[in-house]
Amino acid sequence: MTERRTLKTVAGSGGQHWGIYDLALDPTRSTMADAARIAPRAEAAKIDALFLADLLQFGNQGAIGAQEPLIFMAALSQLTTHTGLITTVSSTFNDPFTLARQFGTLDHVSNGRAAWNVVTSAFGEENYGYAEIPSPGQRYARAEEILEVTHALWDSWEPGALRVGEGAARLDTGKVHRIDHRGEHFDVAGPLNIPPLPQGRPVIFQAGQSEGGVRLGARFAEVVFTSLPTIEIAQEFTGRIRSLAASFGRRDRPLIFSSLHATYGATEEEALRLARERTDSIDLDAGRARLESMLGDADLSGVGLDETVPESLLPEITGISRRRGRVEIFAAWARQGRTLRDLVIAAQDTGHWAETGTPEQIADAIEERYRLGVLDVVSVGDLGEDRTHDFVANGLLPELRRRGIVGSDYLGATLRDNLELPLAR
Repeated sequence: MTERRTLKTVAGSGGQHWGIYDLALDPTRSTMADAARIAPRAEAAKIDALFLADLLQFGNQGAIGAQEPLIFMAALSQLTTHTGLITTVSSTFNDPFTLARQFGTLDHVSNGRAAWNVVTSAFGEENYGYAEIPSPGQRYARAEEILEVTHALWDSWEPGALRVGEGAARLDTGKVHRIDHRGEHFDVAGPLNIPPLPQGRPVIFQAGQSEGGVRLGARFAEVVFTSLPTIEIAQEFTGRIRSLAASFGRRDRPLIFSSLHATYGATEEEALRLARERTDSIDLDAGRARLESMLGDADLSGVGLDETVPESLLPEITGISRRRGRVEIFAAWARQGRTLRDLVIAAQDTGHWAETGTPEQIADAIEERYRLGVLDVVSVGDLGEDRTHDFVANGLLPELRRRGIVGSDYLGATLRDNLELPLAR
């Protein structure tokens, strides 16, 4: 049995999105300035990658929305040299030839640090000519074909097709091939018209926990981004997706990437106090609305805060078109007898894994999942906030390194090197 890879770390923005900001609170705030501060901090802490989520409409999860992620990450690539760049882009609202070129270019300008977080999008159809969001089945079928095509395009240049030496490049056109794809959604001739990528292909991340999402991740993803709030859910999901991946001939993929929402304190008492203050500050009306969204727009107006949600108000999962994985989590919790108040509190973390404690206690929780084999990559929070940055860079990461769980330095120049993934072909 080979030695297990070390735990990989990702910095984002604590479950929120770079790019969301409230003009009424701070009309001068620059999200690029925020990111330009976070990126060097992540690299100084030897964090493996930066993660950027995306939104495709006004107001759904923030006052403004998100910056265009590929342009944003291309800018950050010039402020860093080793940290990977995980960029969320929708397969529902983009075409494969463009995606192959965009991510290929990002891989080139970053010298091999590009990763694509493939999502099928739960919102934004009104901005792309759709009367309604396509069904989950339609979205995932399109995503599978897009990944088939983009992979074929990245592979359309054979090794040795482009040779560089003595100040000149020589192209062997006999080693560059059309792909001549004819599919349900796309006809693409190819070949790709940019040179071979430093990583062969960008690293493929994938987010989605519904049946279609699990199939897509099992077939294509090298890393799956998941919301696994409990160890039991993490074990069930990991077993299910890896069993399906094995049926596709993939024995050691995908890696499991969990989002962690951590409330840090210098002492356990401080951390618990901060968690209580956060709970006490919840606007219960807004929280009820958030929970309704987590339950597929269920109408919970007639349910008391200390009552359980009647079965009659819970959605039929097969009829859910948006964020089905989240709906499954919250519906299961409701069926376990949690009160509406409990569910409103849980909805603040939108179904993500949440822990409260000192850096050592947070490290305990991370180590437990890592040792159980249900955690390969973990988000460590928002490095833009000075207090969180201090707890992560000077508390959590040194503790995980002391335990031998997280590496002390980058393993190479590319993201594949640092995630211990092979060069793709």
